[in-house]
Amino acid sequence: MLRFLSTVLKIGLVSLITGAVLAEFDVSAADLLAGAGLTPEELADYAVRTWRWALPNIILGSMIVLPVWLVIYLFRPPRG
Repeated sequence: MLRFLSTVLKIGLVSLITGAVLAEFDVSAADLLAGAGLTPEELADYAVRTWRWALPNIILGSMIVLPVWLVIYLFRPPRG
């Protein structure tokens, strides 16, 4: 868990530094999106559509995966 938090903090710090450098060169997120042919509204729409597609599939898959995992976990021999 500590490794995961360390990695998240490192990514956050590098992102902050990169964002500060880009801001010094007057580059904004809207400029980068425009260069990719997107608007912030389109990006938000894509994110919402992705979430609406993914959530039902995650729930459906978890209805199979979690009981199987639980059975396997309960029947494993004890450690140590």
